[in-house]
Amino acid sequence: MSTLATVLAAAQERENHRLDVTAREDSPLVVYFSSVTRNTDRFIQKLPVRSLRLPLKTSEPAPELTEPFVLAVPSYGRPGGAGSVPPQVVKFLNQPVNRQHLMGVIGAGNTNFGSLFCVAAEKVAVKCQVPLLYKFELMGTDEDVEKVTLGLDKFWQASMQPRD
Repeated sequence: MSTLATVLAAAQERENHRLDVTAREDSPLVVYFSSVTRNTDRFIQKLPVRSLRLPLKTSEPAPELTEPFVLAVPSYGRPGGAGSVPPQVVKFLNQPVNRQHLMGVIGAGNTNFGSLFCVAAEKVAVKCQVPLLYKFELMGTDEDVEKVTLGLDKFWQASMQPRD
């Protein structure tokens, strides 16, 4: 079996044995884009969060959010990082109401991109002046799921506290 076939078989096996994750009403809201490969989608579905997937096509309307959320965004490999933020995410963030409610960013990427690993999340975090909370590769590992779950819960609770 080729390396790619082995990786795909292992991913399918994890998918088949995935636990049903239920989010509480007060769980963090994660808005995310995932291409047809569904790598980011598979990762987000493992988290105990409320989630909203952005439309695949830029011709579809982008949602307008009225509550705080964290954005999970994959990066795409283009020379020098140009065009690394998916156009669907750009369209979504071009709506001021969405930028107003953005609390933080989680990056998805491929370490084969070297220094451009998760560059889209880095760009969004800097441009929107929010923290880059975590980076994971492809569909993430069980350790990534655990770290994001704990870190996101802690971040969300701290962010939702009334400020003096």
